[in-house]
Amino acid sequence: MRHGVRIGVDVGDVRIGVSASDPSGILATPVETVAAGPDSIRDILNIADDRQALEIVVGLPRSLSGGMGPAARKVRAYAEELAAASAPTPVRLVDERMSTVTAQQSLRQAGRKAKQQRAVVDQAAAVVILQSALDVERTSGRVPGDLVEAPR
Repeated sequence: MRHGVRIGVDVGDVRIGVSASDPSGILATPVETVAAGPDSIRDILNIADDRQALEIVVGLPRSLSGGMGPAARKVRAYAEELAAASAPTPVRLVDERMSTVTAQQSLRQAGRKAKQQRAVVDQAAAVVILQSALDVERTSGRVPGDLVEAPR
């Protein structure tokens, strides 16, 4: 297991959830929700810089069949922009199917009503994405996901 903080990102059209791991890469925790838009990449990079992140892990919303629909293509394009701006910190895409559903179920089980969930569901989804990536690396010894190449 590599040592270093990882940043998890759940990209949405309105909000972007951000999470971070501990330096040992054991546990993902929520950090904040940033507004989607022109300043979001700068905001994510500030979080990564503040935490001296080893890498940024972005959830890729593949379809249930594993295909790349419009949402996945949009996230891939965002991850490429993030990779171009984040160099030399690498950006990786990991499969995030069902992360928001899992996050909503966890919040509901914790007693959060649907209205209360809106403010934190993106962060919770970012935690699910990052924790899954951490668990894959810990159990397999492989770096999770696919490295994103910045567009030229």
